[in-house]
Amino acid sequence: MTTPLPTDRADLPSRRGQAGRALCLVVSMLLPAVSGCSGGGRSWKPSWPWQDREKAARLAERYGTTANQRIDTLRSQAAEARKGGADRQIAFTQDLTRRILEEHDPRVRCEIVTEAAAFDTPAAASICRGALQDPEARVRIRACEVWRKRGGPDAVALLTSRYRSDTDLDVRLRALRMLGELRDSSAIPVLAAALEDPDPAVQYRAVAALKEVSGRDLGNDVNAWRAWAADPAAQRSEVTIAERLRALF
Repeated sequence: MTTPLPTDRADLPSRRGQAGRALCLVVSMLLPAVSGCSGGGRSWKPSWPWQDREKAARLAERYGTTANQRIDTLRSQAAEARKGGADRQIAFTQDLTRRILEEHDPRVRCEIVTEAAAFDTPAAASICRGALQDPEARVRIRACEVWRKRGGPDAVALLTSRYRSDTDLDVRLRALRMLGELRDSSAIPVLAAALEDPDPAVQYRAVAALKEVSGRDLGNDVNAWRAWAADPAAQRSEVTIAERLRALF
């Protein structure tokens, strides 16, 4: 007598039963996803774009707009204001002063500072100055960047003050970097003093900024730059490209 193989007809009923139970299990798992997982028997309905917009409008009315929505609105309004005349730009930037004081999200405040920097109005300048003292470090960093963009006689003084007084290292480093990118020789004494900072990151950033301001490359030797800052007119040999490459290997 031969032993029945697993595919013998005698085994088929039990296999059909197992397959049926497995199919039922899969269907039972998929049904909630199709019916909406509500348990209330609701059928699935498509969501159309205008329905999404209506829902977003209802949520905005009830809970307020999201940060991303406020940023999008701000950018659109700033673009329109830039196309307008002086009166419109003054009114827009005056409104920005109110909005930045009321805004609780640092991302939106950063965007307000960025947009204000593009306008030459007293309110815009006030926003950019005030942002240097924002409680959030990322807003102060953005303010350093916009003062590099705005430039002018106030930029060096404001960035110097932020470097000297800020308690956040990232803000201080960004202020030094922006001082270098201004390429204003009046920043040299500030950058030279930064060479004496005990933090190597500050020293390195000061060296990089001095390269920008001076247009010279004395390498990354802090002592060489200290000597240069003490007497910029003295003759010194600059580091060549070949020497910089050798230092890397």
